[in-house]
Amino acid sequence: MKSVRLAGLLSGPRSGSTLQSVMDACKQGDIPAEMAAVIGVNAAGAYAMERAEISGVERIFIDACSFADEGAYHAHLRRLLEERGVGLIVLCGYMRRLSPDFVHAYMNRIMNIHPALIPSFCGKGMYGMAVHQAVLDYGCKLSGCTVHFADEEYDHGPIILQIPVPVLDGDTSETLSARVHEQEMIAYPRAIRWFAEGRLSVEGRRVRVRE
Repeated sequence: MKSVRLAGLLSGPRSGSTLQSVMDACKQGDIPAEMAAVIGVNAAGAYAMERAEISGVERIFIDACSFADEGAYHAHLRRLLEERGVGLIVLCGYMRRLSPDFVHAYMNRIMNIHPALIPSFCGKGMYGMAVHQAVLDYGCKLSGCTVHFADEEYDHGPIILQIPVPVLDGDTSETLSARVHEQEMIAYPRAIRWFAEGRLSVEGRRVRVRE
């Protein structure tokens, strides 16, 4: 089976722990894929980019403000990916909206992970600790994480995998975040492995996993 080439895409000062879990899984052979590059948008000084360098992965920095418009930015991003033969884009804390043209070019080849059970507590502004605090404020008994194919809307594309996490009495946003994050480190590499093994098919909004 031909190895799939991945690109990690992030924006801002990300720590990169989720990215690290994917790079490690590739290096250890748990995912039949190669991390071809990590692209950081407005990410100068982000520790995630240092993680990429330590792991021997090409780092590419992009200043989104240097482009005339979003169309020029996405065209440049697409060229970078095509030059490296990227088959799957892995969003690791990427907070910018993807353009319809870009999504169409990589339809069902862009993955994202969200720290809640979509379609609850997702969408614009729902990221980081804000998600977990919203879960607690609502009085939920269950949270979790979701891996999905990304489209031009925030946290909207077809769901690949969800792992539930119970909300405990006395939880704070920090303690809930920590337990959800533990499952994110399992869920993302697993979903990427399924993609790399050619086991995923998309029928409308339903993602099927072949045995």
